[in-house]
Amino acid sequence: MPTETLSTEMGILIMLCILAASLWIPYIVGVNTDPAPIDNFTRPGDLTQLRPWVHRAYRAHLNLLEQLLPFAILILIIDRLGGYSSLTYWTAIAFFWLRIAHAAGMISGLARLPLRPIIFTSGWVCCLLMAYAAYVA
Repeated sequence: MPTETLSTEMGILIMLCILAASLWIPYIVGVNTDPAPIDNFTRPGDLTQLRPWVHRAYRAHLNLLEQLLPFAILILIIDRLGGYSSLTYWTAIAFFWLRIAHAAGMISGLARLPLRPIIFTSGWVCCLLMAYAAYVA
């Protein structure tokens, strides 16, 4: 039986997948506790009719999925190529905390202009750094 250890990058990828798999919860809680009788399950509802934090929770989930997919693929490529380095280690850690900050800041409404776009763009830069690491691996 192999005795390989889990890399930090893969561990972070697992945690990000758990976050993505769980970030629907605030939206569903918000929809189901909305005082307005909006049926968001028969057909997609008008998100602008929801309370602002519920709409932001929906968008936070989509934003995470937008960046998680390319980031995950890049981590898997780097893992396959054996290209882990200090760059990939610190980039994965930064990306994780940026995504936590983005989700919390977006749902709470605390991350306003220019903070939220800066956080999202920083996550994009992390994807670019991982792509660079994959190319040089």
